[in-house]
Amino acid sequence: MRFIYTGVRVRDLQKSLRFYRSLGFRVANRGKMEHGGVYVQLKMPFTSQMLELNYYPKGSRFYERYKNGSELDHLGFSVEDTEECLKRLKKIGARLAVKPWSEGDATLAFVKDPDGIWIELLGHTRKKSQEQNR
Repeated sequence: MRFIYTGVRVRDLQKSLRFYRSLGFRVANRGKMEHGGVYVQLKMPFTSQMLELNYYPKGSRFYERYKNGSELDHLGFSVEDTEECLKRLKKIGARLAVKPWSEGDATLAFVKDPDGIWIELLGHTRKKSQEQNR
């Protein structure tokens, strides 16, 4: 078995697409499901992992009232600079879920996407990064 994607249920497909495309994802595939739902598979360069956004309209056999963030724990991203990434994400609508903190040589933070799904940002501390650049 091989993990190939993470599927998330979204309320506003266009809003979610704009958000994830601004993070660097590109549309790899899209389609309409026979029950009326729509899926869009997204991929980032240099990885085989995909993210699938699923939209189920009322009347679809898979439609259910959206439970904000309960369908997915979180998505994890490795970043160069957690603080800079946070600034960029806030500008495109991400909301801070957990303030940045350091653990060893790593700085972590959590933000929420437009649907409240948690995104983990894992980067090197500035001090360590600056020492490595000397």
